[in-house]
Amino acid sequence: MTQATTPEHAAPREVTPYEIIGGDATVKNLVNRFYELMDTLPEAYGIRKLHHADLSGSINKLYMYLTGWLGGPPLYESQFGHPRLRARHLPFAIGKSERDQWLMCMRLALDECVLDADMRERLFNAFAGLADHTRNQDEAQQS
Repeated sequence: MTQATTPEHAAPREVTPYEIIGGDATVKNLVNRFYELMDTLPEAYGIRKLHHADLSGSINKLYMYLTGWLGGPPLYESQFGHPRLRARHLPFAIGKSERDQWLMCMRLALDECVLDADMRERLFNAFAGLADHTRNQDEAQQS
């Protein structure tokens, strides 16, 4: 992170990824673009079929989650409590293919929505860890 300017006697404040990427507007754009890609790319059919026909609930939840995860207001936690990502994804069969489809959509959305190349790469790497954490199927289970 970078440090923000503070009054002379105050400790420097870390600038969050949320601030670096442009705050609320960028998070909304990122989430909307992610779901547009997931909804339209044939290569993302595997993860698209895991969602409701109406994506508005998923869009809202990912927006709220990412806002807090990136260092903005804790919108998701305020409404739903701890995210418990792995537990919340257990009802869905998520293996390597689904993880990779999710990451493909997120990579494309990040490339379009996050201007800072270093932050874009850092975020993608962090997303890769999150996506892998939600996997609940190994290759043998998916056959």
